[in-house]
Amino acid sequence: MALYFYQALAKDGKKVTGYVDAPSPLRVKEQLSSRGLFPITITSAAEERVSFFSRLFQRSVSIKEKILFTRQLTILLRSGIPLLQALELLTDQFAGKLKTMLVRIKDDIKEGQSFADALKKYPSTFDTIYVQLVRAGEASGKLETILDRLTLYMERRQALGKRISSALQYPMIQLGLSVAVVIFLLIGVVPNLVSQFSDSGKELPTPTRMLISVSNALRNHYLIIAVIILLLVSGFIYWKSTATGARQWDKLKLKLPLVGYFARTNAIVQFCYTLGILLEGGVNLSQALDIVCSIINNRILADTLNEARDKIIKQGKIAQYLKQTEIFPPIAIYLISTGEESGSLDTMLLTVARNYEEELGEITDTMSVWISPIMLVVMGLIVGFIVLSIALPMVEMSTMAGVGG
Repeated sequence: MALYFYQALAKDGKKVTGYVDAPSPLRVKEQLSSRGLFPITITSAAEERVSFFSRLFQRSVSIKEKILFTRQLTILLRSGIPLLQALELLTDQFAGKLKTMLVRIKDDIKEGQSFADALKKYPSTFDTIYVQLVRAGEASGKLETILDRLTLYMERRQALGKRISSALQYPMIQLGLSVAVVIFLLIGVVPNLVSQFSDSGKELPTPTRMLISVSNALRNHYLIIAVIILLLVSGFIYWKSTATGARQWDKLKLKLPLVGYFARTNAIVQFCYTLGILLEGGVNLSQALDIVCSIINNRILADTLNEARDKIIKQGKIAQYLKQTEIFPPIAIYLISTGEESGSLDTMLLTVARNYEEELGEITDTMSVWISPIMLVVMGLIVGFIVLSIALPMVEMSTMAGVGG
């Protein structure tokens, strides 16, 4: 039995609140109905005690928590523990938003809903791939096998994400520090030297005049510059949020040498990995392709794959129509075609995904090695220009003093 907090309407229209001890929200509804009350909301009393501010700042479920939950659920199910009992055990091991979700999911299952339908209510945590694979696992009786695959899938995606973020972390720190140094020089150092240069009465070198102009702009019009930057960033975000802007931005990304490679390779990994585990889990090809095409991040690539999807569903020739998209390299098409002919398409798709995922990781590592030196050179040139602009008039003043002496 659990304690539930309810809000209901009486027959006279008055709002009534209170607590009911019942095994599930469905029983709470039955009890309220028998008392002539129409329930508006029914929530766990434990959840109701959480303050408004706690809910407001409650963090979302992390990928790490989701992986841990999926792995532990797999272990419990493989040990022969029924799903409902396994969820009961896991509820006490988590806190925050995930605990609240698990309580509600458990109650939904008690009321007769499937595990997949209960998960579907939380799309921000359990996405379409997760829900569809769980549905396939429930239908085939291989839920623990599917959950094991899901765990591996999420772990690989998390590892790749960490690899990319760690590769970019140090260069971003370098960039931030370099910008801070440049701003300090322009605002704190250059103005102190301007008066000395002006007193000499000589025309200043072009680099020095440029530097003084930039310094004056930053010091005297920093509010205008900040507003302009804010407007540009806001305008870009708005433009990118529109359908036309998003497509143009995705198209531009594909044309950029390195960014385009990442977008295409990531699309290959997403497509092959997701389609592979969906087919392996027993999801039919048509439904699996619908899910896969909906998760591709780049709209241009997604449209191309959607066109191929329609042809694949009609004729069932995957490799042939994937080749026409010009997204997949020849070796990937060959492996997919081999899997199609041998009846091991799901295995080959997973092989292709792992190969290109590893390639993506290697390119990321190479980038991390080269980005730092390149940024150091660029920032060195900028700082060197500032130092040169300051040094030129000082050298001229020294020369003049030497000649005068």
